[in-house]
Amino acid sequence: MTAADYAFYLFAISVVAGGLFTVVSRNPVHSVLWLILTFLSAAGLFVLLGAEFVAMLLVIVYVGAVAVLFLFVVMMLDVDFAQMKAEMARYLPLALLIGVVLLMQLAIAFGVWEFSDEALGQRAQVIPPADQVENTKALGLVLYDHYFLLFQLAGLILLVAMIGAIVLTLRHRTNIKRQDVLAQMYRDPAKAMELKDVKPGQGL
Repeated sequence: MTAADYAFYLFAISVVAGGLFTVVSRNPVHSVLWLILTFLSAAGLFVLLGAEFVAMLLVIVYVGAVAVLFLFVVMMLDVDFAQMKAEMARYLPLALLIGVVLLMQLAIAFGVWEFSDEALGQRAQVIPPADQVENTKALGLVLYDHYFLLFQLAGLILLVAMIGAIVLTLRHRTNIKRQDVLAQMYRDPAKAMELKDVKPGQGL
């Protein structure tokens, strides 16, 4: 076995163990830390596959932004975890039933899975040869050339989802002072300002 094989097994075990401890950890802060380990190990697997650009994106976006954001949110919010666990225990049988159904569906899907003889040829037609272009350029050609429409549709779906989340969580509060932009724009300076002639030694 080569060093790359040892690195693959190390990263693979780290991904599985990190994902498992992310789910079973009682402390949410520890769960986020295990999630960061999972992301870093997955980035290592991408490096072994020769996809350094995807690995760096995984580290910068997920570890550097998303996981750190999760960590700050969990640490700053005053969440009653005892009450949350009690509510989760109430729905545990339903969750186990859904999990068993999903596992059965995955087993059925993998049981009838067959590799097509034309799959590698069709994949090679889309992706340029590795000895001609680097993986970053190849990824750009695939995303912004062959699958440009699908890429734009995916971005549009994410935009609609973000707007929907903002609309659903927006609450209008009447006791909060808000800025009235139109009232500021159309105000009359002659009525909005008043000059006072203050004499020396005399207050307002």
